[in-house]
Amino acid sequence: MRAVAAPLVSNVVRGRQEPDRLLLLIHGKGADEHDLEPLVPYLDPEGRFLTVLPRAPLPFMSGWQWYETDGIPKGGPELIPSVDALDDLLDSACTEHGFERAQAIVAGFSQGCALTLALGLRRSDRPRPAGLLAMSGFLPERDGLDYDFATAPPVLIQHGTADPTISVGYGRRAVARLGAEGVDRGQAEAEPEPEPEDDGLVRKVTTHTFESEVLRSDLPVIVDFWAPWCQPCLMVAPIVEQIAAMRAGSYRVVKVNIDEEPAIARAYEVQSIPMIALFRGGRLERASLGAKPRPALEAELGMLVIP
Repeated sequence: MRAVAAPLVSNVVRGRQEPDRLLLLIHGKGADEHDLEPLVPYLDPEGRFLTVLPRAPLPFMSGWQWYETDGIPKGGPELIPSVDALDDLLDSACTEHGFERAQAIVAGFSQGCALTLALGLRRSDRPRPAGLLAMSGFLPERDGLDYDFATAPPVLIQHGTADPTISVGYGRRAVARLGAEGVDRGQAEAEPEPEPEDDGLVRKVTTHTFESEVLRSDLPVIVDFWAPWCQPCLMVAPIVEQIAAMRAGSYRVVKVNIDEEPAIARAYEVQSIPMIALFRGGRLERASLGAKPRPALEAELGMLVIP
């Protein structure tokens, strides 16, 4: 396991009245210690909490991350060290401000959700938090993470049914696991599973389909390496779709979500996104980084630019 620097940089938010307990609120991948602050009035409408919002220790794009992902639900090599750092922060913040750790609430979103569940449910000699709020994440399944559900605090799990990054199935999986273990948990009223969305002109490919769709393609293939949290990726997506429409029959155009398919990203050393790559004959031939106008993108990929 890799070490995580401590102490963690934190943003501390006070409620409208004198706080009587602590809320530890943990952000997701690519964000920072200010990202979830707008949620505080909704989570604490009476202003009873002192809210501590820590910053993840690892730089990532224009923000921070808690671990480099190995994929869902493994988390990553820094997951457990990050949980340790957050556990220490919970202790020190409660001591500094005169609160009981056993009265604290721990909440997290996305990567922060995984850390919240790991911190509150793993086997530990430290007092359990009073409750956990798990938003749009998953229950980590990683070697070295030993859960003790017998003394688990209540857990509220909430997950958007149309979450494009971590599918709602992981939230439902966590609910089912905690229910089977007898943990007091709650969730918003279940909604019907949405119908799979049409990928449209740009087909989504995965580890299982990458070889057949890309490496064995008779046509040259444009691959859009992207992630839902990446704003430049969202900016270039319509341009990639335009290329797919204009080049139909001459090129195949697909997309790879690097969060969902980290093995593909590692194989082609995708370290910055958006990365638009041209594969021909089973090999990565050229790549263009960043959001660019269509003519510039086509030129960098060695394509004859269409006016």
